[in-house]
Amino acid sequence: MLSDQGTERESWGPYPLILAGAVVGVLVIFFVDPRWGGFALGAAVMVGAALRFAGYGGQLSVRSKRIDVTTLAVFGFVMVLTSLLLDSNELKAFILSLFAR
Repeated sequence: MLSDQGTERESWGPYPLILAGAVVGVLVIFFVDPRWGGFALGAAVMVGAALRFAGYGGQLSVRSKRIDVTTLAVFGFVMVLTSLLLDSNELKAFILSLFAR
């Protein structure tokens, strides 16, 4: 007799899509431009946050939904912001002026 353990397939959900976006972002960082690659990588992470928020869990669900969405969204936003700051002195000055108060 075969048991039912291990017969259910794991739900991958949107994980392959986010992984493909992250791979493309890293490749763009190395071969094209770090700014655009960081932007693409951060965008892929934020798409993962949006999909996790929408209820698509699969392999993206590690902790509670709130923790997953918050972590992915903040990390993606910081990556996008960092990629925008890499070459813009005006934007750097503006961001630093916000924290100088």
